[in-house]
Amino acid sequence: MSRTVYLNGEWLPEEDAKVSIFDRGFLFADAIYEVTGVVGGKLLEYEGHSARLQRSTKELGITCPLSPEALLEVHREIVRRNDLKEGLIYLQISRGTADRDFAYPVDPKPTLTLFTQAKPVLGNPKAKTGISVALLPDQRWARRDIKTVQLLYPSMAKMEAAAKGADDAWLVEDGFITEASAATAHIISKNGKLITRPLSHAILHGITRASVLDIAKEAGIDYEERAFTPGEAKDAAEAFITSATNFVLPVVAIDGQNVGDGKPGPLTLKMRQLYIEKKLANAI
Repeated sequence: MSRTVYLNGEWLPEEDAKVSIFDRGFLFADAIYEVTGVVGGKLLEYEGHSARLQRSTKELGITCPLSPEALLEVHREIVRRNDLKEGLIYLQISRGTADRDFAYPVDPKPTLTLFTQAKPVLGNPKAKTGISVALLPDQRWARRDIKTVQLLYPSMAKMEAAAKGADDAWLVEDGFITEASAATAHIISKNGKLITRPLSHAILHGITRASVLDIAKEAGIDYEERAFTPGEAKDAAEAFITSATNFVLPVVAIDGQNVGDGKPGPLTLKMRQLYIEKKLANAI
């Protein structure tokens, strides 16, 4: 069944939504995106995604054509039009259409599009079994804190990880893990401390990451924001990733070596449950 998508102020069947070949998102990856989870027809952590979207547009000098209030209504409307109960909303803003030139065009009209994807996010089977990751070199650009659509290397890394028999990749730079291909990496030390890399240009400022640290503080779970090595990760008691669509997802093996006993750890599962309970209670 055809989805209804949003494109530059219009609601269209997905097969009728067209973007120019001169769009800078297509030619230069000159675009940013956000993904918002939906459960029970409500938006999860929308405020955080909206704030990060505004930060990303500011960093790239792209003007969002809608106010924050109007954009929220578009999110709610696309959920309604597609009768989306559980899944995600993908939003993308490019700088717009112009003849090909490395220099930004003057006063471009941004291209704004949103579409939905129905998928189980609460009942993810990997939450019970955990995932395995392969360690790969981080060869992305240096401004990973801006959520751009430059995702070719993360896609390549995910495919290389699959070829190695792993579910995902954890990326390594200068001897330290940065993040997963499309998620934040975390470990739990053998003394029960949650360790996650601090915010910088090296990683995306994850919305779920921030919520997990807030939950850890509320639950009295000790945590530390610092970089950690592949050796520390392999020797950890537990490991997990966080993202808008995975919530808190256990990592049970790194480069073929079990993390802990090779099963989802109790603290990871506790964090997942606390996250789901809190975010469902605050969904809009």
